[in-house]
Amino acid sequence: MCGIVGYIGDKDATPIILEGLKKLEYRGYDSAGIAILDGKSIQVRRDSGKIAHLGELLSKDPIHGSPGIGHTRWATHGEPSERNAHPHIGFNGQVVLVHNGIVENYLDLKQELMAEGIQFNSETDTETIVHLIESYLTAGNSLQEAVQNTLARIRGAHGIVVISTREPEKIIAARIGNAGGVVIGLGKGENYIASDIPAILEHTNEMIFLESQQMAVITKDDIKLMTLNGTRINYKIEKIDWDPISAVKGNYRHFMQKEIHEQARALTDTLAGRIDFSNSNIQLNTLNIDKIDINKITGIKIIACGTAAHAGQVGKYLIESIARIPVEVDIASEFRYRDPLVDKSQIVIAISQSGETADTLAAMEEARQKGAHIWSIVNAIGSQAMRLAEGFISMQVGPEIGVASTKAFTAPLVDLYLLAVLLADKKDLLCDESKSKLISQISMVPDLVGTCLEREAEVIEVARKYKDIEHILYLGRGINMPIAYEGALKLKEISYIHAEAYPAGEMKHGPIALIDKQMPVLAIMPKDPWYEKMLSQVEQAKARGGKTIILATDGDKRAKELGDDMLWIPEAAWMINPILAVIPLQILAYHIAAMKGLDVDQPRNLAKSVTVE
Repeated sequence: MCGIVGYIGDKDATPIILEGLKKLEYRGYDSAGIAILDGKSIQVRRDSGKIAHLGELLSKDPIHGSPGIGHTRWATHGEPSERNAHPHIGFNGQVVLVHNGIVENYLDLKQELMAEGIQFNSETDTETIVHLIESYLTAGNSLQEAVQNTLARIRGAHGIVVISTREPEKIIAARIGNAGGVVIGLGKGENYIASDIPAILEHTNEMIFLESQQMAVITKDDIKLMTLNGTRINYKIEKIDWDPISAVKGNYRHFMQKEIHEQARALTDTLAGRIDFSNSNIQLNTLNIDKIDINKITGIKIIACGTAAHAGQVGKYLIESIARIPVEVDIASEFRYRDPLVDKSQIVIAISQSGETADTLAAMEEARQKGAHIWSIVNAIGSQAMRLAEGFISMQVGPEIGVASTKAFTAPLVDLYLLAVLLADKKDLLCDESKSKLISQISMVPDLVGTCLEREAEVIEVARKYKDIEHILYLGRGINMPIAYEGALKLKEISYIHAEAYPAGEMKHGPIALIDKQMPVLAIMPKDPWYEKMLSQVEQAKARGGKTIILATDGDKRAKELGDDMLWIPEAAWMINPILAVIPLQILAYHIAAMKGLDVDQPRNLAKSVTVE
């Protein structure tokens, strides 16, 4: 969740770090700070609230120099405040540190340090790390040794970046476990550190990604990568082809609105190079599928959190329908705590936009230890989830800045569809005609999504009518049941309206008691195998006085008769409908939140990447 930026070189680090932190605002935070090595001393500025507050503080009380580190914090230990904000400085003022993660044994370490006379100035667990490093430094360790000895004593998953007056020519960065990522950007006579690519992409597109149990000693001219015990290791430089301009809002009011409208292009990029139309073949080369005998696979488990889990639920329908392989979808945060039944006969697919979601990474490791084959569907190139997997599918959507995921939801739906066809092909389940038809259907998606986006004005009118509601019930069946969950999630997370989703067939088992004139019902009802059943559910809602918003296929007269308000999508194959149906729901949620004057891109209490449990 927290953001990290660091710089070492001949330039003034302050503006570089401040701009980098601004590019990480999407991760969610409640305080921010910066530390600069100014000659022989460390200068720290930090404040609660937005980065703009930190910028004002730096304008009034500037600091300049290099190296420097900065941080945006999402509170875990201690309330959001200046004293709890990062960076944290050691008891002698010789070491300063920023940190992502949770020190699970911090109380024991804190008591030990306090017994030695060290005074704590915050409520954070992070302060134990910086005091430990400084203790080892005071005892005669080098900075590298002090960091290594400290990391050997703290429990949990962490990403840290450290600078010291004792060795001012270097920055040390380290990663343990599945806490937020650590990315090193390579420059000429300068180097950069960040927790996420967009923070430093305007300066360099050459990146090194730290793996778990690795640390780096970084100077302006050199990078040494090693294990935590000091064994030197070679590193791979990744070239990132994201355009920095893609992280700018342009003419859109919010990043979320921009990213909603990027979906037609994003899905075009998702399909590009993955379909051989001349031979009707799917090509997912990075999946390494040929290393697995698909005919011996007894099942697939999809593990994910939040929006990604909803994508996985759609994927279940696609894979079971097309490839006839049993699929279970697991919430990643629950998966590893129940001793899951997975083995070498199963494939576990992790879905994560950031590739750094702590619960998903932990679930992947649990499955790996039990012998399962691990694949991932991720957006962030070089992320931990990509590197942990035996094979991966890249979403190809570019940076997603808004906390509420949009294009990183629709892209995995396309990826899972392609995967389903590929698996079926490997099992010899598809004749040429069937495979060609399935490929033709998915190839139409970008144009169909474009049609949905062109209807934004119609959705705005519905948003204006319902912007002041307090509750709403979303209903869906079959492959569109997960879209009901996703639509409700989008509305609740950015508009703070209580939105509940339910399988429509379960309405009579409880939720129907909620329906009255004040409780609108949004029914997802395109033409598909569940259409007639959905009609019945809507009629029952109408009979109880409920207002109905119906999402339906163009030209559906029966749906229009039942709907107080309508959201339309173009006609498509039923397996494609979820990709189209979610578009007006994203637009509806966005405009309701915008009309209410809310912070759409950074909704309260939420973060883009959940890198701690």
